Amino acid sequence: MHVLTGTEVATDVAKEVRRVLELEAHSILECRSRIQGQTAVEIESALACMKQALESGGKIVVTGLGKSGKVAQKVAATLSSTGSLAVFLHPTEGLHGDLGVVSSKDVVLAISYTGNTDELIRLLPSLRNLGVKIVGLCGNPKSQLREFCDHFIEVSVAQEACPHNLAPTSSSTLALAMGDAIAVTLMQLRGFDAESFAKIHPAGSLGHRLNLKVEEIMHSGEQVGTVAPEASMEAVIGESTRKKLGGVLVVEGVKLLGIITDGDIRRALQHREKFFSFKAHQVMTTHPITILPTELAKTALDLMENRSSQISVIPVVGVDGAWKGLVRLHDLVRTF
Repeated sequence: MHVLTGTEVATDVAKEVRRVLELEAHSILECRSRIQGQTAVEIESALACMKQALESGGKIVVTGLGKSGKVAQKVAATLSSTGSLAVFLHPTEGLHGDLGVVSSKDVVLAISYTGNTDELIRLLPSLRNLGVKIVGLCGNPKSQLREFCDHFIEVSVAQEACPHNLAPTSSSTLALAMGDAIAVTLMQLRGFDAESFAKIHPAGSLGHRLNLKVEEIMHSGEQVGTVAPEASMEAVIGESTRKKLGGVLVVEGVKLLGIITDGDIRRALQHREKFFSFKAHQVMTTHPITILPTELAKTALDLMENRSSQISVIPVVGVDGAWKGLVRLHDLVRTF
């Protein structure tokens, strides 16, 4: 009797993991290839129906049972987090009073691979009586579910990743992926941008990054190198070396006159022997791009990157033009 070694077991395990991933990935790619012609038209009309419901003050009611129910819960959460109001309705609870959550302005997204789940099918006539549109997400185009649907999106798979072809694996993965595709497409159709995203994600690291203000990340006070316009280049280099921010502000009191970046210093060094005869005002960049401390940090990042030549530091000024600090590309990139 041959006893498997650790290496042989690891090889067999890795092979099985790869098999499952390949089957599930193949199911998604196969579905993608089917989205053309009438299928594409059907998906477009389904999304238009959802968009209309949302814009008329309704919501998307996502329902499903078993593994499809778990997928439905996740899809509802993804829809809501991307600006499309959605709730999950358990079919059994819907049959026992929870239909009160549904209004005639809503649209229902019913998820079932077989399309013949008893509890779900029993719920559909009541939903139709409420006057809502029904979109089916189903793997069986000849199912009972399709008979109740105003729009039908087929998500059939050739084979489950389960070795017995029984447990919902490839099918549930595909349903989840299609749910994501619906949510993201609706997000774009409805113009749900990063600013809108930030408003409903105020907590956690994501919300913090999207709502972060320049004043929360800028360097200020003694952290910032400043020189007078008549300062020597030796003084400029000394201040830049001490503060290590990649730029020195040229100021008169609180008034910002310009900025000398490390790049400005390198360009001035091309004059060789004349370099140390220069004064700060002769090397500085006048009228530099500036930003208010109350602006979003993401705006500062866009100012630095969305240009023909990137800049690495931006002076921060108040509405009165007084300098407040310096914000660095390095800090922004590390944050975002």
